[in-house]
Amino acid sequence: MRILVDTSIWSLALRRKIVSNDKAVTQLRELITESRVEMIGPIRQEILSGINDTAHFEKLRHYLAAFEDHPISRQDYENAADMYTLCRKRGIQGSNTDFLICAVAVNNKMCIFTTDKDFTLFAEVLPIRLM
Repeated sequence: MRILVDTSIWSLALRRKIVSNDKAVTQLRELITESRVEMIGPIRQEILSGINDTAHFEKLRHYLAAFEDHPISRQDYENAADMYTLCRKRGIQGSNTDFLICAVAVNNKMCIFTTDKDFTLFAEVLPIRLM
């Protein structure tokens, strides 16, 4: 199964000054080795946003270039909006990017790999699969 890796996992692996030995980082390495990782543009943008050190930014950009962006369709955006509304009706808040991640994952039969606890709440309402 293909895995849509959320920003929280990439940040653990790539944005820390000290290399993390976190279990999630080990799992990410395994997924990369198995060629199961999926990327979308909004996640790439989140990973790269706010990096003030130009050399570090370029290093991350070069590293992430190995992962092609999975295309995002109009249906993905429409489903993300619907998912936002469904969750909001249940009192569950989330960002537009989070719901786009959910929609892309559902529409393409992907699992979401994240440490973001909001996705656990989304899973109460949405047919997402979490790793």
